[in-house]
Amino acid sequence: MSKQPLLSVGMAATMLAQFFSAFADNAIFFAILAFIKQLHYPEWSQSALQIGFVIPFILLSPFVGQFADSMSKGKAMMIANGVKLLGAAIICLNINPFLGYFLVGVGAAGYSPAKYGILGELTSGDNLVKANGLIEASTIAAILLGSLAGGHIADLDITLALLTCVVMYGLAVIANIFIPKLPAARQDIEWKFMSMIKDFAKTFKIIFNNKQALYTLLGTSLFWGAGITLRFLLISWVPIVLGITDNSTPTNLNAVVAIGIVIGAALASALVSISNTLRCIPAGILMGFAVIAFTLQSNMISSYILLVVIGALGGYFLVPLNALIQKMGKELVGAGSVISIQNLSEYSAMMIMLSAYTLAVAGGLSVITIGVGFGMLFAILIAFVWLGLKSHAKH
Repeated sequence: MSKQPLLSVGMAATMLAQFFSAFADNAIFFAILAFIKQLHYPEWSQSALQIGFVIPFILLSPFVGQFADSMSKGKAMMIANGVKLLGAAIICLNINPFLGYFLVGVGAAGYSPAKYGILGELTSGDNLVKANGLIEASTIAAILLGSLAGGHIADLDITLALLTCVVMYGLAVIANIFIPKLPAARQDIEWKFMSMIKDFAKTFKIIFNNKQALYTLLGTSLFWGAGITLRFLLISWVPIVLGITDNSTPTNLNAVVAIGIVIGAALASALVSISNTLRCIPAGILMGFAVIAFTLQSNMISSYILLVVIGALGGYFLVPLNALIQKMGKELVGAGSVISIQNLSEYSAMMIMLSAYTLAVAGGLSVITIGVGFGMLFAILIAFVWLGLKSHAKH
């Protein structure tokens, strides 16, 4: 497997499937926001919609890793994208947007362990970092284009925006067909509820007893918790600081962050190897201070520049840590299983940070105060991760 070129047919199919799936994931978020506004749902329903998407990642975390490892990863990705397709179709048929988006979350929860787990099966060594860079670049490009498409097409026609998502999920399913039928990572999985819970608990214990894995998981979890909070911070920041009340400006600012992450992911692929992943951690600390600097801006140009910087620092920070998690997971418990633990950790961090953000807003704190406090806390926590990983490396 190590002699296989980085850009194999399997890797190309995986990248395409990820692009189409991530494009639809982000387009459908902004399309549904426009849809529920059109239906005159209350404002709090926007965060409820996001929570409904996140909950499956937490509830299904004991099962999705074993689901991914029990069969060919390409087949698992195809099933998961099929569930996303069903959820999008339910929204298009005007059955219930919350049920539809919940099903998209169920599909995404099942898709994630297979998507990342397959990279360790398609490639290895330093190519694993490069493969993660390609996947992250593909993902963020999809986030960029999907976010813009979802918002702008919805301004023209909400039904067209939702149908676009259905088509993209369909293309993802087709791309999954071309992924090689790799053997299942594990043959010992029992499809019994209590057996799967016990297996997950065993995996959880193995991962959390490994200090390197624990601190690496904390790092990736903080990143994604910060990322989802930054999205809502931007939505609140634009009208208050810039005085702009349209829907496209927050979408454009989120897209600018995505451009930065593509740049950072590319730099990490070129400059960081699996043996020196610690060099990525300072970028996470700097990202916290960049968020503080951004929050204090009132000029559009400097705001765009700082958002590119935030994204680049985040991409450079995230890619090597994901590769390290996959390497350790493959060695310890199976790639899919460790990523199910990663999902539990990351989406729990999202719930915690979003809840803290909601409480801060409800408590009357200004967006600037929240942004400064959030950036400082993030930098401190990443410094703690850095110290933990350095201490582990010494031993």
